[in-house]
Amino acid sequence: MRYRWFRVLLVVFSLFFIRTSVRAQTGTLAVTTQNSAAQPQGAFQGSVSSGPPSSGPLSLSLDEALKRGLRYNLGAIDSQQGLRQAHGADIVALSPLMPNLSGYLHEIDQQIDLAAFGFKFKLPPSAGFSIPTIVGPFNYFDLRGSLTQKLADVQALRTFQSSRQERQAAEFSVQDAREVVVYVVTAGYLQVIAESARVDSAKVQVESAQAIYQQALDRFTSGVSARIDMTRSQVELQTQQQRLTSEQAAFAKQKIALARLIGLSPGQEINLTDTLPYAPLESLTLEQAIDLASRNRADLKAAEAQVHAAEFSRKAAVAERFPTLDFAADYGVIGINPATSHGTFSVEGQLRFPIWAGGQARGDIEQADARLQQRRAEYDDLRARVEADVRTAFLDLTAAAELVRVAQSQRALAQDELQQARDRFASGVADTVEVVQAQEVVSSSEQEYIASLNAHNLAKASIARAAGQAEKIMRDLLRSR
Repeated sequence: MRYRWFRVLLVVFSLFFIRTSVRAQTGTLAVTTQNSAAQPQGAFQGSVSSGPPSSGPLSLSLDEALKRGLRYNLGAIDSQQGLRQAHGADIVALSPLMPNLSGYLHEIDQQIDLAAFGFKFKLPPSAGFSIPTIVGPFNYFDLRGSLTQKLADVQALRTFQSSRQERQAAEFSVQDAREVVVYVVTAGYLQVIAESARVDSAKVQVESAQAIYQQALDRFTSGVSARIDMTRSQVELQTQQQRLTSEQAAFAKQKIALARLIGLSPGQEINLTDTLPYAPLESLTLEQAIDLASRNRADLKAAEAQVHAAEFSRKAAVAERFPTLDFAADYGVIGINPATSHGTFSVEGQLRFPIWAGGQARGDIEQADARLQQRRAEYDDLRARVEADVRTAFLDLTAAAELVRVAQSQRALAQDELQQARDRFASGVADTVEVVQAQEVVSSSEQEYIASLNAHNLAKASIARAAGQAEKIMRDLLRSR
C-alpha cells in the first residue's frame, strides 16, 4: 500500500512538472510567434461597420472572415486612402511640367492723373494750347488666352519622378496592409477556435466531475466512504463549473474581438464553421519561404521604392543649380468694343540661371542626402528582418510541433490515470484525493494540448505572413496534410 501511494504521488508530481514546463514553453512560443509576425495594433484592430446584426447566428468560415476583413478592416481602408493621397500628390508634382492654359476677360474704365506719375507739362502761352494733366475717363476691353510651358526644368522633372516612386511605395503598402489584415483575421479566427475547444473541454470536465461526485455521494449514502470524500469531489465539481464559466466568458470576448476585425457588429452572434485540426507543414520548406519573402514581401518592395524616391529627391535638390527654360504666349482681342477690336499676341521665351540664392541649394542637397542614407539603412535593415521573420516563424513551428506531440502523450496518460483512479475509488482501495488530483491533471493536459495546437497554427500563419504570401497561401498552409 505504501509503495502504491508513492507511485501515485510520483506520477502526479511528474505530470505537474511536465504541465508547468509545457505551459511555460507554450506561452513563450505564443508570444514569440506573435512578435515574429509583428502583429500590428491600432488601425488593424478596428473596422468600419458592415451593417446592423442579423436576427440569427451567422455561420462564418475562415474564407468568409478573410473576405470581410479585406473589405471592412480599418487598416486596409486607411492604406487605400493613403494610396489616393499619394496619387493626388503625383498629379500635383506632374502639373508644373504640363502646359498651363488660361483665359481672361478685362473690361476697363479708367482715368489717369499724369501729375501723379511725375508728368508736368509747362508750355509757353504763345503755343496756343495746353497739355491736360488728367487723361480720361476712357474704357476698353481685353479678351485673351495665355499659354505657359516649361521647356526645360530638371528640378521639376526629378520631383515628379520622386513622387511617382512614392506612389509606387504606397501601392506596395496597400498590398502589405492586405497581408497584415489576412494575418490578423486568421489569428483572431484561431483564437476563437481555441477558446471554443477550451469551452468544450471544460464541459467534458464538468460532466466527469459530476459523475465522480455522484459516485462519491452514492458511496457516502450507502456508508461505504466518508463524508470528506463526497465533499472533496463536490468542491472539484464546483471548481470545474467555475472554469467553464470563465472559459465561456473568454470565448464570447474572442468572438467580439473577431467581429471588430471584420466589420461585424459586436452584438452579432457568430458560429465558426472551420475547425483547422493539427496538420504538419510539408508543402513549404525554409529555403522556399525565404525565397518567396525576398521576392514578394510588399513592405520590402515599398522600402525599395522609398529609396528610389529619395534618390530622385536628391537629384531634384542638385538640379536647383541648373538653368530653366520657359515658354509663354498669349493671343486676344482688345478695343473699345467688340466691333472695333483688333487681335494682338505675344510670344516669350525665358532662360533663367541661378547665380546665388544664399546657399539654399547646398542646404537642400544636404537634407536630401541625409534622407537618402536613412532610406537605404531602413531598406537594408528590413531585408535582414524579412529573413529573420521567416527563420523565427519556422523555429516556432518546429517547437510547436514538438509541443503538440508531447501534449498528445500527456493527454493520453492523464486520461489513463484518471480512469485507474476512478476504478480504485469504485473498488474502495482509494479515496477521492487521488481522483481529484487525476482530474486536475486531465484538465491541465487538455488546456496544454489546445494551447500547443493553437500555437502550431499561429506559427503556420506567421510563416505565410513572413513569406509575403498570406493572402495566397494562408488557407493552404492551415489545411495542409
